[in-house]
Amino acid sequence: MCHLLIRSLGQFWRRDNVFWGRQRNPGRLLGILETERRGDETDFWDQRGIYVLHANYRLVYVGQTGNQGLGPRLRQHLSDDLAGRWDAFSWFGIRYVKANGQLSAMPSLRNLTIRKILDHVEAIVIHSAEPPMNSQGGRFGDDVERYLQRRDPRLGPESPIEVLDQIQERLGRLENQST
Repeated sequence: MCHLLIRSLGQFWRRDNVFWGRQRNPGRLLGILETERRGDETDFWDQRGIYVLHANYRLVYVGQTGNQGLGPRLRQHLSDDLAGRWDAFSWFGIRYVKANGQLSAMPSLRNLTIRKILDHVEAIVIHSAEPPMNSQGGRFGDDVERYLQRRDPRLGPESPIEVLDQIQERLGRLENQST
């Protein structure tokens, strides 16, 4: 059994690609495994761990989500003293993604070695701050899964090209139905 501190991560996810939730309609932080760009989405709303806020790819804030999920914690920053001062975020989560795409329960961290903890803390700092003199990447290890952000479909298309693609796709479906 591999004992890891950080199990999954997402880097430079855009704030405007997140559905932050409304009355009785919870928010979602959607991601897809980097190595399976067409696989099932996972919702990281309830992930726990460390997060960083970026403004124009510059680190502006570091926080943790021990008592609440990542989504609710980030949503607080939309209306607190950091509101309007960040446009992206990265996260480093301690919950892994199960085979069914759901987040695991909170893990037991008792069997971690000092070496593994320090490797992961160093990796978080390197991946967050991107110091120019650190030529090596952080040492998370091969078992840590990286996730790419998916824009929440409830937000609608992001660009006019996406609108045209959706129209073309719908027209194609209508054409297939009529033949």
